[in-house]
Formats: sequence, C-alpha cells, structure tokens
Amino acid sequence: MEQNRDQKLGTMPIPKLMVSLAIPSVIAQLINVLYNIVDRMYIGHIEEIGHIALTGVGLTFPIIMLISAFSAFIGAGGAPLAAIALGKGDRDRAEKILGNGVSVLFAFSVILTIFFLIFKRPLLYLFGASDQTIVYAENYITIYLIGTIFVQFALGLNMFISSQGQAKTAMLSVLIGAVTNIILDPIFIFGFHMNVRGAALATIISQALSAIWVVRFLFSKKTVMRIRKCNLKPDFRIIGSVMALGISPFIMQATESAINIVLNRGLQTYGGDLYVGSMTIMQSVMQLVVVPVQGFTQGIQPIISYNFGARKFDRVKKTYRLTIAFTFMVATAACLCTVSFPTVFAGIFTSNKELIDLIGKVMPIFMSGIWIFGIQMGCQTTFMGLGQAKISLFIALLRKVILLIPLALILPKFFGVMGIYYSEPISDITAATTAGIIFLCVRKKIVSEEALAKLD
Repeated sequence: MEQNRDQKLGTMPIPKLMVSLAIPSVIAQLINVLYNIVDRMYIGHIEEIGHIALTGVGLTFPIIMLISAFSAFIGAGGAPLAAIALGKGDRDRAEKILGNGVSVLFAFSVILTIFFLIFKRPLLYLFGASDQTIVYAENYITIYLIGTIFVQFALGLNMFISSQGQAKTAMLSVLIGAVTNIILDPIFIFGFHMNVRGAALATIISQALSAIWVVRFLFSKKTVMRIRKCNLKPDFRIIGSVMALGISPFIMQATESAINIVLNRGLQTYGGDLYVGSMTIMQSVMQLVVVPVQGFTQGIQPIISYNFGARKFDRVKKTYRLTIAFTFMVATAACLCTVSFPTVFAGIFTSNKELIDLIGKVMPIFMSGIWIFGIQMGCQTTFMGLGQAKISLFIALLRKVILLIPLALILPKFFGVMGIYYSEPISDITAATTAGIIFLCVRKKIVSEEALAKLD
C-alpha cells in the first residue's frame, strides 16, 4: 500500500523530499506572480498611453499587496500550525485550524472590499497618483476589488494544501488561474479595447477559477484535512494562535504596501511620473527575483513543521541547513543578472526609451542588496516552520518598518531622488545580516522538546 502523503514528510530522504515539494511550489509561485506581471507587460505596450497606464496600475500595488497580506495572515499563520498538528497525529485539530481559516478569510473579504471601494480615490492620490495617472489606477482597482473574495480563498487556502505535502495540487490551482489570465489579457485589453479594465477583469476571472479549484479540493476525499461545517464556527483560541504566527508574514506583505506608498510619494515629489514608473517596473523585476526563492521556502516549510511536531529534530536541522544554502545561492545569482542587464529587464515592460534609460541607471543600485536577502528568507522560513512567531515578527519589522521606511524618507533630503533607490540595498543587507546572527544564536534552543512543548 502506498504510504500516506503526509507521512512521507517524516520518512522520505530530505534532499529527495525537498525537491519533490519545492519544484511544484516554485513553479506555482512563478505562475502566481504572472497574474500582475503579465498585466503590466501588456499594459506597458499599449500604443501611446502604455507608460502612463503602467504607472497608474503600479499605483494600485499597495492595495493589491494589502489584500494578499490578509490572505497570508491566515494561510501562512494557519498552515504551519496545521502541519505541526498532522505531525503529532492530531488531524481533528488540523481541520479545526483549516475551518476557522475559511471563516476568517471570508470576513476579511467582505471588510476589505467595502473599505477600499469607498476610499479608493483618496488613497490612490495618497499613494502618489497624479491627475494624469489617476484614471488608469481607478479603472483597474475598481474591477479588481470585486474579486477580493477569490484572492483571499485562492491564496490563503492554497497554503493549507501545500502544508500537507500536496505541492503538485497546490501548483495546479495556481496554474489554472495563471494560464486563464495569460489567455484573457490580450483578448480583453486589445481585442475588446478595454485597456486596464480588461487586465483587471482577466485577473479576477482567473482568481475565481483558482479559488473554486482550491475549495473543491479541500472538500474532497483526496485531502488529508477537509473543510467541515462543524469547524467553521469561530474558535477564538485557535484564531489567536493562527494570527500570532501569521502576523509576521502579514506584516512582511503589508509593509510592502507601506513601502510602495512611501517610495512612490517620494519619487513623485523628487522626480515625477517617470520615476514612479521606474519603481513599478523594478518592483515587477524584484518579484521575478524573490518569488522563486519564496516558492522554494514555502515548499520546504511543511517538512520543517511536520518533523518538528513529530520530534524528528535531525531532519529539521538538515532541512534548514540545505534551505539557507540554496536560498543564498539563488538570490546571489539573481542579483548578478539584474545588476548586469537592467535595460533588458526594462524592455520587457516598456518600449519608452526615456524610461528604459532611467532604469538602466537606477536598477543596479536598487537591486544590489538582493544577494544576501536569501539568507533572511531561509532563516525566516525556519522560524515560521518552528512556530517562532515573535522572532519572525521582529525580522519582518526590521527590514521594512525599522529600516527601509525611515531611510526612504531621510536619504532623499541628502541625495535627492537617488536617495530613495539607495534605501533598498542598505536595508536588505542590514536586515539579512541581523537575521543570520539571530538564527545562529537561537537555533539550538528553538529546535528542542522544550520549544515544542510551548506550542501545545
């Protein structure tokens, strides 16, 4: 009889297990990022208005990231706890965590949709919109917000599929939506002449298909833990535990939104629309760099959580060592590519020569600290997998809130618009170094019987 999929997390050789889980997860994350990046590729090449429309859509990024952050609040917080419960053999608790996650994600969807539909216009101006770009930003985000519930379920619940070792199934849920988006984008944008509205409509239709796939699977007999009606009733003790762990990834994504606001406002003040457009493109490239690493770590995290819950500490240690080594190497290679060929990456998103020339100047600066960020991501994943909410929260706050936001506000006063680009590598290097030092100091203490007992 074939071994249960969740049990393989505790028995299969670590390198083979990492490959089997990480590859589908990496593919899923790369596909997922195409939702926004493909939109920007098509929008940036709309005749005559492409670079302005691209800047306008880029201004909606803080809202999109915040919506995704709320899905991570529950998904990234609940999935590791569910995996730890499975490792202990407590499937009932795992299903309670999943059921409560469904209820909270639904509540988030309703609140976020209403709030942003009411306040979208003043928020977009706050984010750095000009009278020239506001129309494109508003047209895009209005349609996107209608699909908030699909985004919450597609992203948040898919993590519960990954957490039980079902990496290929999780990948398929993303693949379905992304392929649909890639097909629909040119049809709606150019065929129906809907421009940015078409890009947004293609995105929410795609997310809806992904959400339906995820929910259908979690109701089926194929899943290790199922959505059951009896577990949908809120259990505030479980919700509290999920949010305590999920606050770190939530802040990591929510502060991406805050950072985007600070950077765009600074670029608008010190440079203008062209500089805001450069940030839209560079953040898209940054996603292409960071997302494969995030996909790898997301695929690996269930191995850490399950084996920690099963008290197989040697497997935990072997996993995190390989994870940190791999994330560092990939981030370093990605850094070399983006720093060496900035205009090649810019040309993917725009044909505007002035914008391409600007990116050729600033991208090597902006991306120069990414090489060491792989260490932070590897350590962060380990802390999350072990249920170390407080350490994860501090590291998440350090890079964005403590370092990057103040630097982005202070440095332009001394270096002008270039100070905004300098702030990114300084914060990347400082935060990653700090995360590595903390991990070296506490790694023995957090992989122990004592640490596991505190999670009960």
